[in-house]
Amino acid sequence: MKKVTIIIMLVTLFALIGCATHIHTIGKGAQGGQMIETRQWYALWGLVPLNEVDTHAIAGDVTDYEIKTEQNALDIILNIFTSAISVYSRTVTVTK
Repeated sequence: MKKVTIIIMLVTLFALIGCATHIHTIGKGAQGGQMIETRQWYALWGLVPLNEVDTHAIAGDVTDYEIKTEQNALDIILNIFTSAISVYSRTVTVTK
C-alpha cells in the first residue's frame, strides 16, 4: 500500500510540474541575470485581470529580454485561500 501511495504522489507531482509556464523571448533573450518578478491577479477563475503588468515598462530600455509567466508554488498556496472568492494569481518574471 505504501508503494502505491508513493507512485501516485510521484505521478501527480510530475503531472503538475511546468504545466502552467509560458516563456517569451524578446530579441536575443536575456543577456544578463537581472530578474524582476511581479504578480498578476485574476478574478472569476482567470477570466478578468485585476491588475496590469506591463512587461515592456519593466524591461525599460533593454531590447533583449525574456518574459516568463507561471503558476509557481507560492501562487498555488495563495490560490488555495483566494480561490474561495474566485481570485487567482500568476507570477510574471522579466529577465534582462
